[in-house]
Amino acid sequence: MIGILNKWAALVLATTLLAAGCPAFAQTPPGAPATAGEPAPATVSQTWQMLDYLATDYAGAVRDGQVTSASEYAEMREFAGTVRQRLAQLPARPASPALQAQATQLVQLIDGKASTADVARQAHTLANALLATYPVPTAPAHMPELARGAALYQQACAACHGAGGNGKGPAAAGLDPPPIDFTDRARADQRSVLSLFEAISQGVKGTAMSGYADQLPVEDRWSLAFYVGTLAYAPRADEGARAWKDNPAARQHLASLQELTRARVADLAPVLGERQAQAILGYLRAHPHALPQTRSGLALARERLAASLAAWRQGDRGEAQRLALSAYLDGVEPVEPQLSARDGALRAQLETAMGAYRTAVASGSADVEASQRAADALLERAQATLAGGSADAASAFLGAWTILVREGLEALLVVVALLAFLRKAERPAMLRYVHAGWSLALLAGLATWAVASYAVAISGAGRELTEGLSSLFAAAVLLCVGLWMHRKSVGGRWQTYLKAKMAATLDRSAWFLFGLAFLSVYREVFETILFYVAMWSEGPRGWLLGGIGTGALTLAAIAWLLLRTSRRLPLGKFFSASSALIALLAIVLTGKGIAALQEAGWIGVVTAPLPRIELLGIYPTWQSTVAQAVVALVLAAGYALNLRRLPQKD
Repeated sequence: MIGILNKWAALVLATTLLAAGCPAFAQTPPGAPATAGEPAPATVSQTWQMLDYLATDYAGAVRDGQVTSASEYAEMREFAGTVRQRLAQLPARPASPALQAQATQLVQLIDGKASTADVARQAHTLANALLATYPVPTAPAHMPELARGAALYQQACAACHGAGGNGKGPAAAGLDPPPIDFTDRARADQRSVLSLFEAISQGVKGTAMSGYADQLPVEDRWSLAFYVGTLAYAPRADEGARAWKDNPAARQHLASLQELTRARVADLAPVLGERQAQAILGYLRAHPHALPQTRSGLALARERLAASLAAWRQGDRGEAQRLALSAYLDGVEPVEPQLSARDGALRAQLETAMGAYRTAVASGSADVEASQRAADALLERAQATLAGGSADAASAFLGAWTILVREGLEALLVVVALLAFLRKAERPAMLRYVHAGWSLALLAGLATWAVASYAVAISGAGRELTEGLSSLFAAAVLLCVGLWMHRKSVGGRWQTYLKAKMAATLDRSAWFLFGLAFLSVYREVFETILFYVAMWSEGPRGWLLGGIGTGALTLAAIAWLLLRTSRRLPLGKFFSASSALIALLAIVLTGKGIAALQEAGWIGVVTAPLPRIELLGIYPTWQSTVAQAVVALVLAAGYALNLRRLPQKD
């Protein structure tokens, strides 16, 4: 059903959207030149690796304020000085002065032979700030394969590091410095999978460890890094599985693959305890698929937003756009119902900010970084909002009631207008087509419920396209109907029309009435079902069902009131009121259709200083505003033309 709607509604879209003007449709092809002055990813990665290496190996150079190895200490000073020099050469950012200050502080700590803990803390703080200022990908695009990593280790690493990782392989005897002992927990506690990946990719200066960036695909290097990261913690795998299942604090700190790749035992120990941190990290590195796959999705959104910015900085605008769209469709949209129930204003701000970032990337605007920071700040707020536990009874009830009334009111107005019109025209036989249309739409909605969990997981763009295209199609139909009804409402034309043409016209339009009723209702049922599927897991379910039932009664009362009122109206006034109502619905659906296509990434987002009133289809973007203005102008011109022709007879 959804695929069919998308295909034939796309034909209508081609003739109804051209007037709106959508500059963001223009795409920059992948591989576009990098913005002048952007840092090379390798430069940032190498600088980060130096900081990570320094944080780990400083302990072998200084102890209790005394130099224990002159060569190691000289290397630490050299690394710190090189880091400061490289930071000064990177393109200026608002955070650049702070980075320079942190680098100077690191140099001073090393010159003063500070404690290992202080130097490691400062180096890690600077490394994290570096990635925040100059983001580069810090996690694999796909889940690593540990079996592949184990095989690669035996082929490429075991000769030096030993089959079990203890640093005593057959080739280790002649190496100076000796190979790293990967089973040394004290050292492993300071290393992240990301640091292992960088060492595998770039090698380690001053050692026999050469880089494998040109020899192994990036996926293999990640798999190897994950495997090496398990060697110090292998005996605690079972303990880690139990701890991961039972420790909510661990799941909060390790919610995504990106967070796992950057996690160190030393950082997690203050929160989880050293033993549990070792067990959990060892388990997750060996079983990354155990990471939550049905989380709120906001962690995924933030990860892909950061990756999008990194791709943009590398000049790959096509990939940046893809990741930006995925951040919204795969990360934000599935949790919008929960977020709406908790903080509707925040959800609205987040939608607009994510759209603005996508447009900035697509257009090559200078505001890309500012837009990304604004969107990420809202994502962080949304994470905190959703982390507050399950919805309470009041929010579940009000959320369910509001969604049904808000989404159902538009469909109800269309169906009631059709029913009232047919009754006024004394065509009761045609009512069954309208009733069949909305009834089958409800059944289709129930079928959607059966597959909604599948659709929510994989078809964010499809959902938005279905909503957007069907909204614009319905708006185009209502625009024509509104102009026609207004024409028949002036000068008594409705009387002549009903006597001469109504019967034949309605007979030819039976399936048109069915289609309009079906499409108007299914569009709303489809969206409402998706909202409720997502809210069902939030609970309490009894109050959620109560809100749905109360919303249905509210809509029934509104329908009864509208139908009763329409019976009492003289036919001429009924035509006038109906034409005004249908014209308003055409404007509302136009705004909603454009907004849905913006969320699907088909249309860009340029923010406008307007309020957000979803009930009226008003959104703070110029694209939706211009489209609604075009429809309003067409209606105004049509009404004016009808009035000018008033003396003429049909």
